[in-house]
Amino acid sequence: MNGASREALAAARERLDALTDGTSVDATQLADELAAVTALLDREVSLRRVLTDPAQAGEAKAELVRRLVGGQISGPATDLLSGLVRSRWSQPRDLVDALEELADVADLTAAQQVGRLDSVEDELFRFGRIVSSNTELRAALTDRSARASAKAELLRRLLGGRADATTERLVTRLVTAPRGRSLEAGIESLSKLAAERRDRMVAVVTSAVPLSDTQKRRLGTALTKLYGRTMHLNLDVDPEVVGGIRVQVGDEVINGSVADRLEDAARRMAG
Repeated sequence: MNGASREALAAARERLDALTDGTSVDATQLADELAAVTALLDREVSLRRVLTDPAQAGEAKAELVRRLVGGQISGPATDLLSGLVRSRWSQPRDLVDALEELADVADLTAAQQVGRLDSVEDELFRFGRIVSSNTELRAALTDRSARASAKAELLRRLLGGRADATTERLVTRLVTAPRGRSLEAGIESLSKLAAERRDRMVAVVTSAVPLSDTQKRRLGTALTKLYGRTMHLNLDVDPEVVGGIRVQVGDEVINGSVADRLEDAARRMAG
């Protein structure tokens, strides 16, 4: 998103945080409602154009929202949607993208409220690794000719009872309504949103052999010092990794004897 859309989404994220700070708003219900509106506006091109038309008064668009969905979704969801349509958007699709992100954030917030955010984050990472290594599973989940209900049932058999309910909800929504995204890109986006909930960054660590608890602590501490933010480690094992270990933080990749180099750098930064 650019310009006005980025500002509108940032304001909406703040409103969502304010709504879910207390216990009076059910974050899971809110996520469901926002996802339902996302699906509606994704289908109804003309409606989303009306709701993002800068020539229309913001209050008039908010009133239209209240007439269309006010009786079908909760007050908090209606208020959040009304604020969204009052904002300016660079292009109509940005409104739908923002709603989708808000639904995901609401689900992650619900997991955080019950102390399950770490588990969800780890499960998203592991699911992404499973899909990338299983071509048949990936093909089944991304088959455009397959019914959404069939994909949802496949995920229920795969994840039901084995993963957190929030993980299953997020992945099912991504697979059944990808909205043009690849499965890999969607999982990566969800992982980043989960990390943001904890104001931390994600480091994907691939090592030739499993790291010990001590090595994980040392590496996490060194990365946190270098980047100035709490670092969550997503761990993977690949015997063929060059140099014994590979660390990726965003677009930055470090190969070789990473732990020693990071510790040296951290010591230099600490003086």
